Amino acid sequence: MEQGERRAHPRRTSVSEEPFRALLEAAPDAMVIVDDGGVIRLVNAQTELLFGHPRSELLGHPVEMLVPERFRAQHPGHRLGYSANHQFRPMGAGFELYGLRRDGAEFPVEISLSPLQTPDGLLISAAVRDVSERKAADARFRALLEAAPDAIVIVDDAGTIQLVNAQTEALFGYRRDELLGRQVEVLVPRRFHHHHPSHRHGYIDNRRVRPMGAGLNLHGLRKDGGEFPVEISLSPLETPEGTLVSAAIRDVSERKAAEVQLAELYEQQRHVALTLQRSLMGSPAPLPGMATSSRYFPARQGPGVGGDWFDLIALGGGRVGVLIGDVMGRGLEAAAVMGQLRSASHALAKTGMPPWQLMQALDAVVSELPDQLVTCCYLMLDPDDSVVTVCSAGHLPVLIVHPDGQVLRLPVPVSVPLGVGEVPHQETRLGVPPGAVLALYTDGLVETPTSDIEEQLDVLTVALEKATAGTHCLERIADTVLSSLLPDARYYADDVTLLLARIPDAPVTAVSAQLPAEPVSVGEGRRFLRAALEEWGCGDLADLACLLTSELLTNSVRHACAPLRLRLRRTSDELHIEVCDGSPVLPHARSAAPDDESGRGLALLDQLATAWGALPAREGKAVWFSLPLSALHA
Repeated sequence: MEQGERRAHPRRTSVSEEPFRALLEAAPDAMVIVDDGGVIRLVNAQTELLFGHPRSELLGHPVEMLVPERFRAQHPGHRLGYSANHQFRPMGAGFELYGLRRDGAEFPVEISLSPLQTPDGLLISAAVRDVSERKAADARFRALLEAAPDAIVIVDDAGTIQLVNAQTEALFGYRRDELLGRQVEVLVPRRFHHHHPSHRHGYIDNRRVRPMGAGLNLHGLRKDGGEFPVEISLSPLETPEGTLVSAAIRDVSERKAAEVQLAELYEQQRHVALTLQRSLMGSPAPLPGMATSSRYFPARQGPGVGGDWFDLIALGGGRVGVLIGDVMGRGLEAAAVMGQLRSASHALAKTGMPPWQLMQALDAVVSELPDQLVTCCYLMLDPDDSVVTVCSAGHLPVLIVHPDGQVLRLPVPVSVPLGVGEVPHQETRLGVPPGAVLALYTDGLVETPTSDIEEQLDVLTVALEKATAGTHCLERIADTVLSSLLPDARYYADDVTLLLARIPDAPVTAVSAQLPAEPVSVGEGRRFLRAALEEWGCGDLADLACLLTSELLTNSVRHACAPLRLRLRRTSDELHIEVCDGSPVLPHARSAAPDDESGRGLALLDQLATAWGALPAREGKAVWFSLPLSALHA
């Protein structure tokens, strides 16, 4: 009856409807205009398409015919409440609304309401939009969200949590309704609260994807207060409502624990490897009268161990051997080869073998090892003559810092590395000024993947010039050079060796005499020796020194040839006496029979001298011995 009565008085404001028709038909949404009684007064073509009703079935009927049955009882109350307020309600104002088609199908809608004051009374304009596709897309998005293996938290640009998935509930211990609408800092440990908003705003300004595990040390906070390490991937989401940020959060507690265990195991293995290498490499004893400084750093990448080594060898008679080498490659195999070569080179050097011959012997050793190449440089220094004899097998050039601060490369020919074979190694004899500093090093100090080796050698030269200009302390010089060439020593890929040795001053108390290879030289040598010892205040050693010197001179006269040279040198605590002759044959001790007239000279040396030895010399050989000086002499 009510509907009949309403249809009996249709369209009382037909004149006032006319201005709206053109606008209504052009609208992209379905437009429904009702009066304050809820009766449909005007619709457009979009309404007919959306709801399936022809216009004639809609005009004059209550708007509730477009509302699903389950909402009709409450709808008039909502409509009357709106009519009383007369407020504009924009599209998508947070309500879950549905429309009803003519065929009885329901579909989700968004409705924008606007009051229209007309001469005939209040009208209400409803713009109705079908959001089925968007709701379906939202449903698919939510399904994907729930299927994600990581916790997903979506926040707006103010940091308010808008959406979470089930994994977030499981990971953080919150129910979904306890998180929605709260600030995301609820999931961040309190000690980070001060900085987190600025980081969040910075990300909103940049809006770039940040992949999982981007090198940051991040932590999450559970509801029970427990912290745990996380990795977070951030992605911006542009929506009609503004920019949202999607955070995929992964608990990495197990992985971090495994990494700690792996790091501990790596450090244990590296410690074992480095201990082995240091044992093989040894620690050269300080050389009396010669200042040295050395640095060795294992590689910080890979196993850490490598094939670098160096050695300082006291050869007797004041002579010193300085050796450095580098087995190509890294790892325990290189360290094992290094240990073999260091032992062999040290033993060979102690025999007084000249540098070229030592290199030939080491070359033979390396050639027997499969797939090995070694660079090596050996220097034999005679401080009395200020002469160094050098042989280099493929090694980087030795630098010398002259007393005036000039840094030069020693002009020494460099042959092929050890292990190539069938290539002779040449030695060079050079004069070096007392007080000069020799710098030996391995490629780890100067080689980088991106720079030319010659350029890096120039850098090392400049670093040595600057370091030696400010101090004479070799320890400080070594530290300064390393800090210049390796500013961040944590990341060098190869082991690094640096050895500095200062050429000692020629002793003031050193004399020598040239003697003929004749029997009279024994007496002349004794007289020369006794006079020198008396002048030095060491007369109490004259008898013993003359006895042992007579034995050496007699051997040279009987078994060798000219030139003969007697050389004496005194250090702070020892007297060194040396006899040189023109024979390359080295003497060796033998047991003398009771009735033998010879064979006891070397035995006397072994019993009475502090130390003695024989080594090849440029003119033949040199046999030397030393005697201790008492505190009175020193």
